[in-house]
Amino acid sequence: TGIGLDVRTTLEGMQFYTAGFLTDRPGKEGARYGRASGLCLETQHFPDAVNHPAFPSPVLRAGEEYRASTSWRFFVR
Repeated sequence: TGIGLDVRTTLEGMQFYTAGFLTDRPGKEGARYGRASGLCLETQHFPDAVNHPAFPSPVLRAGEEYRASTSWRFFVR
């Protein structure tokens, strides 16, 4: 299709989720959506980071401030 996606984030990880276990669901104008009909890209800290000292820590302590930024840009080639 020539459509691309540029993702920029201050976080170190991203989960790719396809909802592969969902059952069929109705959509707009009679559309049906089943397993893997869409996707979700979730920027986040690395999974299990609390158990890996070499990974950036996801722990937020009392009094600390949390800031993260993610930008999404769709484009056509």
